[in-house]
Order: sequence, then structure tokens, then C-alpha cells
Amino acid sequence: MPFEILEKKKLADQVYYMVVSAPRLAAKRRAGQFVIVRPRENSERIPLTMVSSSPEGGVALIFQTVGYTTLELASLEVGESVQDVLGPLGQPTEIPEKGSVICVGGGIGTAPLLPIASALKEAGNHVLGILGARTKELLILEEEMRAACQEVKIATDDGSYGEKGLVTNLLRRELEKGGVDHVYIVGPIPMMKACAELTKEFNVPATASLNSIMIDGTGMCGGCRVSVGGKTRYTCVDGPEFPAAEIDFDELRRRSGIYREYEHVCRLRAQEEGLV
Repeated sequence: MPFEILEKKKLADQVYYMVVSAPRLAAKRRAGQFVIVRPRENSERIPLTMVSSSPEGGVALIFQTVGYTTLELASLEVGESVQDVLGPLGQPTEIPEKGSVICVGGGIGTAPLLPIASALKEAGNHVLGILGARTKELLILEEEMRAACQEVKIATDDGSYGEKGLVTNLLRRELEKGGVDHVYIVGPIPMMKACAELTKEFNVPATASLNSIMIDGTGMCGGCRVSVGGKTRYTCVDGPEFPAAEIDFDELRRRSGIYREYEHVCRLRAQEEGLV
């Protein structure tokens, strides 16, 4: 059954927010989970973050237009329908109670980080959010993260907003103060790797949420495999969250670039069809 688009807006360059009607999914969604979306009947399947849900049955998704399918999704407007929204998938975030936690998000990674931060605060944790982006214009969900955290600190590569530099600078400063019980990390692979190494240095447990290649989302195809603690795990059914210190980020980076050339070709096709 098609899922009607209730709301759509552009958050930043190539980043979109979309609310679809999915009452049964909305009732079961938990922080850390995701959905597989198929914009049209003949479209590919892509994994997307569920940012929030409403009592009325709306499910909010955030996505970045990278390849053909995300561009196809972005071409749909309010009142039209998405062909398939499958979920909730993946293991929900394990939420501790009454601790001091840090949530680190880079770029589009702030989208999956937001529901995690909200759940942590609701459970009684003190939540510090650290957000990073290349420029102020690329920062997303700042207002929502401020509502989900007791405090938010921001770093931009060019210094156009917050502190100039990387999120790791802010994270190191907080870890040096001590008293941090857990760190949650979502963002580009190099950022997550650097944060994981930092938390390991300070002997603070950390969890990273991975956005790996996925096809079916049920563990059958093996496309989302990742090495964690020397063992093969599947992001779609075992994750998407894993102990950050145990993830082979170098392998993950290599695998994430497998279809880069194909994505480029598909983007050219999208331009020819007027989707860009």
C-alpha cells in the first residue's frame, strides 16, 4: 500500500525532510531503527533514518540526494505517495538510565543521532550534543538537538558557526573533564573512526551507528556486512549500532565506496531525466 507524503522540506543543500503516513510503523518505531524505502514501483530499495513519529501516524525521514533513487524520492511532493516503507528494521538503541552521555553527530549523521539523544534524555540521562559540519549552511536539526539535550556544542570546519575545527576537538575536551559514561557517534566514516579512537584512549565505552550498503534489509544478501571484534556482522539485522572500538572502519570505508562510480553514472542519468 502506498504511503502518502504529508510534509516535505529542504533542510540543507541536498538534504531533505519528509513525513509519510505509516501508522503501524509509527506505533512500533524505536530509537536507532531504520526503514527500507522504495519511492516508486520500479525503484531500488534504500535504507533511511526514521527521525521521529507522531501519534497521528506520521513517520519523519531524512535523506541526502546522492544517487538516482534518493533524487527520485526528492522529486515526489506532498500529496503523492511513496511506494514502499518497510520497517522498523535493525536493533533499537540500548538506552541506559541516569548517566552522563555525549552524542556526537557529523553532517547528515545528526538525523539518526536525534532520536537516540531524545530517548537518552527521556530516560533520565544528562545528554551533551556535539554537532559538526563543514559550514553553518550544512548544519541540520540544531534546534531539535537543543531540545533533546541539556547542552549542545558545535564545530564547523571553516569556523562559520560555533568553534572552528573538528568535533574531535570538542569531544577530547569533554573526555578530559571525566565523568562521561558513554559516547554515541553517527557521521562520516573518518569522523566515527577518529571519535572511536579517542574514546578508546580515555577508556570510555562508545557506540557507533553505521550507514553501510544495504539491499534487502533482512540479512539475506550480505551486502551490509562489517567486521566487528574480528567477526562478520550484518548491519541490517545485528546493527546498525556496534561497539565503536571494535569496528573495522578501514574495511567499512573500502566497502562503502564499491558503487561510487555507478552512483556517478546514475546521477548523470537523473540529470538527463530532469531529477536534478
